[in-house]
Amino acid sequence: MYLLILCRSNKIVFFMRLISLFFARFFARFFDKNFKSFNSLKNKREVIAWSFYDFANQPFTTIIITFVYSAYFVDHICPPDVNGIALWSMGISITAIIVSILSPILGAIADRGGFRKFFLIIATWVCIVATACLFFFQKGDHIVALVYLIIANVGFEIGTVICNSYLPQLASKKNIGRISGFAWGLGFIGGLISLVIILSAVFLLPLILVESVNVTEKVIRSSNIVVAIWLAIFSVPVFFLVKEKTSETLTNKHIKDSVSSVFKTFRTIKKYKIIVRFLLARLFYNDALITIFALGGVYAMEALDFSYIEILILGVVLNVCAAIGSFVFGRIEDKIGPRKTIEWSILILIIAVQLAYLAPEFSKFGISKSLFWIAGVLIGFMTGPSQSCSRSLMARLTPEDKTNEFFGFYAFTGKATSFLGPFLFGLLVYNFSPQAGLLAVLGLFIIGYLLFQTVYIDKINKKAILENSILLLIIIFELIYL
Repeated sequence: MYLLILCRSNKIVFFMRLISLFFARFFARFFDKNFKSFNSLKNKREVIAWSFYDFANQPFTTIIITFVYSAYFVDHICPPDVNGIALWSMGISITAIIVSILSPILGAIADRGGFRKFFLIIATWVCIVATACLFFFQKGDHIVALVYLIIANVGFEIGTVICNSYLPQLASKKNIGRISGFAWGLGFIGGLISLVIILSAVFLLPLILVESVNVTEKVIRSSNIVVAIWLAIFSVPVFFLVKEKTSETLTNKHIKDSVSSVFKTFRTIKKYKIIVRFLLARLFYNDALITIFALGGVYAMEALDFSYIEILILGVVLNVCAAIGSFVFGRIEDKIGPRKTIEWSILILIIAVQLAYLAPEFSKFGISKSLFWIAGVLIGFMTGPSQSCSRSLMARLTPEDKTNEFFGFYAFTGKATSFLGPFLFGLLVYNFSPQAGLLAVLGLFIIGYLLFQTVYIDKINKKAILENSILLLIIIFELIYL
């Protein structure tokens, strides 16, 4: 019996590898014939293959975390007596804590033994399998569904961390902004296409399957399978076409050396003052973005009575704006630099959050949803630049021999307090209203903006920070009073 199972498993592995090789060859030829704007690059195939990982995993964020499954979890899977928003917020917070612990250690191990590709494949397939399993959970299965969501989200985040660490070896300082922006834009196109597929199914299938019941619910559940298959197919290029140094056999020594290296980096990172300031600032404004991604769809449903179809349309529009923003600002960044690009993106995001917060107050005038749409478009345009420019800035600042390790800390600072935003959002929603939850997002953006002002200066300009603080505190006071 054991031999029979082993033989079957070997056949499955062989079959999967054969399919992967087929897709790898197909993508290699496709990359060579297209994307002519990258023809000047000697490593064009690697750059496009690496960028396609964003195309592969963005539907997970778009469909599972932000727009579709989050709303389905809160509205359908959780029983009426369970606060779905608070529970979903808890799941996102737990994910952040796990990733913040694992990412620096895995980054250090990858630095020493050439295990990046191995960890990337494992993390990706953990995400694929756990995401597919979400299809099976229905009303009342909120606890086990949340557990599988956390597993899938951890796999997604670890895979993203490892993939980001390839950027410095693939790009030069002259084109790093363009390549990073291209990858983010490609990712949002992937999210857009997947959303259009789900939205089309929600519109058309009820017209075709007239006698069937709960068609919309079945489509929403099936979206988990779509995301899993999407990630399995489009992650193939980075596995086969991006070069990796020869890996060693993983031993206890690698793990011990890696853990000690992490603590050593903690002790010596004060030498890299600019990096420390940047990571500290990003810790807050990225936390605000994570909260928007995790709870934006839920907020639209609870505070503004958005339907599933309206949430899907919102997702399509936001992804179109995000893709445009990533492509455009990727080129702008190479001309004006990441500092100004990040500053402007945070300021516009602050304005957008204020509009989203004020939107429900205008329901009696019939323009609340219109205001929220404006806020959504602004968030869409600025989401890509704030993230892609942060990634390229980190790549510019990181020493070559510390690439994976520092990108591990990049993820660490992105996740170390990322439980805070969803936690505060859930806490404010539980005690007040969904509208009050946005105050946590606004506060995190403001703190991140103020800290970012200190990145490029040796002596902190206390006067400028005080002036900005007073101005922004006035805005917060007005919002709370309202």
